[in-house]
Parts: sequence; C-alpha cells; structure tokens
Amino acid sequence: MRKTSAWPLSQMCVALIVYASLYPFDHWRDQGIWSWSFLTAPWPKYWLGFDVVANVLGYAPLGFFLTLSAMRMGWQTRVVTLSTLAAAVLSLAMEGLQSYLPARVPSLPDFLLNTLGAWIGAVLASSLEHLGLLRRWSQFRERWFVRDAYMALVLMAVWPAALLFPVAVPLGLGQVWERVEDALTSAFDATPFEDWIPLRAFELEPLLPGAELLCVMLGLLVPCLLGFGVIRQAGQRFLYMLLVLCMALGVSALSAALSYGPVHAWTWLDLPVMLGLIFGCVVALFFLPLSARTAWTFLLLALLVQQSVLNQSPESAYFAQTLQTWEQGRFIRFHGLVQWLGWLWPYAVLMLALVRVSRDRSTQN
Repeated sequence: MRKTSAWPLSQMCVALIVYASLYPFDHWRDQGIWSWSFLTAPWPKYWLGFDVVANVLGYAPLGFFLTLSAMRMGWQTRVVTLSTLAAAVLSLAMEGLQSYLPARVPSLPDFLLNTLGAWIGAVLASSLEHLGLLRRWSQFRERWFVRDAYMALVLMAVWPAALLFPVAVPLGLGQVWERVEDALTSAFDATPFEDWIPLRAFELEPLLPGAELLCVMLGLLVPCLLGFGVIRQAGQRFLYMLLVLCMALGVSALSAALSYGPVHAWTWLDLPVMLGLIFGCVVALFFLPLSARTAWTFLLLALLVQQSVLNQSPESAYFAQTLQTWEQGRFIRFHGLVQWLGWLWPYAVLMLALVRVSRDRSTQN
C-alpha cells in the first residue's frame, strides 16, 4: 500500500469538521426529541449565503482527500460513491449530535449541502486523476521531495491555514500556555486537585521589540526548515523559501483584514516584523546548501526557542477582543476550523522533527 499525504489530510478534515460541528461543546442535554428528527422537520424559511457556502466548502476537502487517498491505495471503482457516502455518514452523525446542543440547530439542508460538498470534492479528485493532472503532481513530488516526505507535506500544506487564526505576534503560532494555565485553574477550582496546579513564579510580560523580531524571524524560519528537511536541491529550496515568504505576507494580511477590517490589513507589518522577515530570509539562505539532517536539527532548536519566548508573554486585551469576533457570530465555524491548527501546528512539527532526528541518529549508529 502506497503512503500518501491525502490520508492524514482527510483525517485532519474529519477532526476539524467534528470540532466545528459540535462547538462550543457545552450545555449538553436531552431536549426530548429524536436525534434525527431534523430529517422530517420543515425546511427553514430563511437562507444565508454564508451558511450555504460554508456547508458546501466545509465538506469538499474531505470528499477530495478521501477519494484521492482511496485511489492512491489502489481502489479504482466506486471511489466517488464510497467517499461521498462516508462523508454523508459523518454529516448525519454531526447533525444528530447537534440535537443535544441548545446552541446548535440541526437541519436537513445542512446535511444535504454537506453531502453535496463532499460529492463535489470527490468528483474533482476523480476527474483530476483521470485527466492525468494528479499524475503530474506525483512526478513533481518525486523530483522535489524525498520518498518519506508525506507527513512533512501535510504540515507544510496546513501552515497557511494555521496562520488565518489571529495571533498576538505575527507568525507566532503555538502561544497556548496562558490559555492552558487558565483552563486548568478553572477546571480544578474548588476540587481536591486545585493545589496540584503549579503557581506561576513570575508575571508574564509583554514582548519587547527585540523579542518580537526574534519570534517573527523564527516563525518564518520554521516552515522553511521543515521544507528543507524533505526538499532535494538548493535551487528548489530557494523557490520554496520565496513561496513561504509570500504565504506569510498574504495570509497574515488576510487574517488581519478578517479581524480588523480591510483598511487594517497591513497594520501588523511594523518595523520589528519587517526586520524579522528579512532576518528570517537571510538565515534561511544559509541553510540552503546544508544537509536535511542539519535542517531537522536546527528546526528543533528554532521551535524550542520560539515557543519559550512566545509563551512567556501574555495576550493583549485588544487581542482578546479580536478573538471574540472570531468566536462569535458568523466566524464561529471558521474559528473552529483554524483555531486548533494555530495552536497545535508547532508541536506537531516538533514531534516530526524529533522522530526524524532520532531516526537519522539510529541509522548512523
């Protein structure tokens, strides 16, 4: 069976759909109705274009990656039907569970739109395969990447999506310690385990401009080193570095536009951030001709330093107000799709880098 990055991407889609469908995960209760009574309920009188698009696009990637992974694993018949059916079962389960959440309203149109989105994604994957376009991607992958690059490719692919969630420091993914500490304190408050929570020995201080510059530089360097660990040649690495820089600028501007309005799309690009981006590119150029093992080793170091600096600073009050815009209203599902990516992406890269470095050492021994 051929390993393919489409399979872990499809499982990531499942996890994100479950989160987005069941958010905010509280006030579960039996409302005295059958879980799938929405299938026979009257259709809603009012439709929002945003909801229609969100339901279709939310399941299209799942159908695409399920179909692609099935074809990569050797299935050639009825892959579109089976992928669409699998996505429909997931949608049916999510809509049924929403009947236990007062904040969510299950509906037959949502289920049908989700299934339609999965079918569109499945048909697109099948069509691209039969037209030979995906075969060209396979050839491109063999020229550019090492054989066991599929997990790194998954993380490289989701990095732009992780940047969409607003962050306190540009490219500063993984700033979770303050939230984890608050969640643990709240969870164990007034319980026998409240004394188990370690008390912070110091107050979190806002980042100085130099520390912000360092975090931005490392935030650009980390995805570059991730790619350098699996990209074959220096010239290819240089083109990839330019792509990372463009994605960092473009997606960060889009996130700012969604958070603060289009007028403020570039307000985040102040002097420390610009210098951080420049220094990140300069340092990345140094690693272009070096070995993949060196890239993986310094990737570990860069992640540890960045997370140590980021998680010793608090989120600003203004930034907390921005998150409320995402966590309420029309951004609620979009928030659910990208929030966990922004929090967990650096730690997933850290685990992959640890595996690669340890494997390289065991191979040498």
